[in-house]
This record gives sequence, C-alpha cells and structure tokens, in this order.
Amino acid sequence: MKPPILNISTYRFVPLDDLSTLRERLFAAAGRRQLKGTVLLAEEGINLFLAGPTRDVNDWMHELRADPRFAGLEAKESYSAEVPFKRLKVKVKREIIRMNLPAIRPVAGRAPAVTPSTLARWLAQGHDDERRPVVMLDTRNGFEVDAGAFDNAIDWRLHKFSDFPAELAAHRDALAGCTVVSYCTGGIRCEKAAIVMQQLGLPHSYQLEGGILKYFEETDGRAPGWHGRCFVFDERVALDAGLAA
Repeated sequence: MKPPILNISTYRFVPLDDLSTLRERLFAAAGRRQLKGTVLLAEEGINLFLAGPTRDVNDWMHELRADPRFAGLEAKESYSAEVPFKRLKVKVKREIIRMNLPAIRPVAGRAPAVTPSTLARWLAQGHDDERRPVVMLDTRNGFEVDAGAFDNAIDWRLHKFSDFPAELAAHRDALAGCTVVSYCTGGIRCEKAAIVMQQLGLPHSYQLEGGILKYFEETDGRAPGWHGRCFVFDERVALDAGLAA
C-alpha cells in the first residue's frame, strides 16, 4: 500500500500574460485543499512542487489542466508518509528557472530530448546509436551532485544554475564530437542547458526527458549507470532510485 501523501513536480514552458490573476487562482485552489509546496510563475511558464493527500493533489492537477495552456501536463510522482513542505507558496518570478539569458526561450522551440529508456540503452552499450561516445553533463549545483550522479558525469561544481553558460563556453571544445546529455532533477534546468549547447555549436546534444526523477520512474528503480541518491528541495532531502526517502 502506498503512503498517503502524493508529491508531484512538473513544469511547462508556455507564454503566460495573466500572472497576477493566475497566481491568485492557483493559490486559492491549493489552499482549499490544504496542499503545501511551491508554485513558480513567470512569463515563460510554470514550475511547481506540491504535496498533499493523493485525491486532493489529483483534483488540483485536474483543475490546472482545465486551462488549455496546461492541458495534458504530466507530473513526476512520489509518495511519502508526511507532507515534506512547511507552507504553500505561489510566486511570480522573472524566470521559472533562473539562467539570466533572456534569449534562451524554450517556449520558442525545445532542444532534442532523449528518453530514459534510450539513455539506459546508450549507457549499457557505451555509445549512442551512431557510435558516438556519450557524455553525461550534470547541470545541478555541486551540493546536489554530492548526493548522487550518473557514473563519470561531468560536474563543474556549479554554485548556481546561472553559472552554467560560462562554464559551458569554457569547456565547449572538450565536448566536441561527443553526444552530450544534460541532466538535472526534474528536467527544467537541462531543457535550458540543451538549448545553450545547441547554440554553442554542439549539434549532438540532448536533454534527459523528465530528468533524474523520470529516469528512476521509467527504469523501475534500477537506474542503470546511476550511483547514490537524488537530492530534492524539500524535507525528504534525497530520494533513492525507487523514489523513496
């Protein structure tokens, strides 16, 4: 039997021009259901982490998806015995994930993505389907990497995500000729990172679809090529490959 609390995380890059109204609506809907966590809104889209009783979380997501801009929005799910957040916050921000590069707009077109199952196969065979070496590039902060990472992944000891573009420019030549897969916790950082890689002339660069958490989910907790746990920004601190704290 699953624990009673459902934790969800999801995001979508989509133009939003009614931020104040949307903030009030989503805050009220979550408050009525006593959900806790964080919802970030910006002109570029939505990013959220929420937790509460399973039925209440699902009802909130159903209400969110009724807005055509969020129709079909999928969430990564995990379960816990208690809610791992202290309060509910719904905020309007300049970016839903800060990179300080306004020209990087995923809403205008995503970089290519690789599915968890395809990545697991590439890692097992030691190369991609065109026999290029596969390099895993961690886009998370150094303290997150310390909890767990893909084997032999590149770790630039980032202090914040906005450091990523400069580090990439400094190391670009070392990545040329490889298939580079950027990854992060839930997919949002590696989605922006993959666009920067493409723009810097790394044509064989991808984002890991859904990030580490989706990789855990779709590989049934086996997570081939991964070691350790995945750091999460709530009171659970880190999850194992079975998505348990």
